[in-house]
Amino acid sequence: MFFIISQIFFLCYGFSMIDLHIHTLFSDGQYTPAEFIKKVADKNIEVIAITDHDTVDGLEEGEFEAKKYGITFVRGIELNIERPNCECHLLGLGLQEISPELKKIISSLQKSRNERNEQMISLMNAGGIEITMEDLQNEFSCHVLGRPHFAAWLEKHGIVKHRQDAFDKYLARGRPWFVERVGADLDDSIEAIYKSGGIPVLAHPLSLYLSWTKLEPVLQDFKERGIAGIEAFHPGARVTECLRLEEMARRNGLFVTAGSDFHGEKVRADRHPGITCGGKKIENRFYYDELLPALEKARSSR
Repeated sequence: MFFIISQIFFLCYGFSMIDLHIHTLFSDGQYTPAEFIKKVADKNIEVIAITDHDTVDGLEEGEFEAKKYGITFVRGIELNIERPNCECHLLGLGLQEISPELKKIISSLQKSRNERNEQMISLMNAGGIEITMEDLQNEFSCHVLGRPHFAAWLEKHGIVKHRQDAFDKYLARGRPWFVERVGADLDDSIEAIYKSGGIPVLAHPLSLYLSWTKLEPVLQDFKERGIAGIEAFHPGARVTECLRLEEMARRNGLFVTAGSDFHGEKVRADRHPGITCGGKKIENRFYYDELLPALEKARSSR
């Protein structure tokens, strides 16, 4: 009886969590890295990876703050990869010294993102919406502007009722203000992450928008090209889908990670640090049994 009670106590109160997919104000998140670390410091999260879109500018601040609270900090990034008719994002986890190759990719992606934003502004102006880049920059203090900020601006100014309406009516692929984003080359990005001491992981694989029968050959191809893991557990998928992704990863020699893809309550209120698909807490096995051994193996072989 004592054993059963102690196990229940552990599951309810002593379950330490991790999170390998977090965004901050340095891309499209709500909090600075320091603010985010302070926010989760009392939530029993022992490992945190900051993976801002196309930038590493927030990593030093996040790592410095994490040390104060005894949180293991994983230096990361999320790169937009060029691939038609889908969202192909590549996580670089465990970065050490940022390589010249990765710096070049980051610079190129940020330039293309700014150009895309300007094109979206022009389309909105042509559609009768008075908005400038300065308006967006004054509205949001983040370093990287993207579609979520356009959606938030449209909601605030009463053009749509909800942010999702902005995507459904105007900002999603095929809608009047959508502009395709230029991504980085997959092979170049994989190599740049390895040269930075990290390991490449395919983020939220279901965003490739492939059927299950078509997805597995693509994962096999990605593995042959150097991707070592997939983010099998993500809040944008159902639990059954995540479990199926994990099985697929095992068959193809890929390790698995899990994340919340947290941006902040004002950006996505349905996502919470340390929580992934189906409201499940992210187990620490995804760091200690998956990412950490893969990182050690990758670094020793290069």
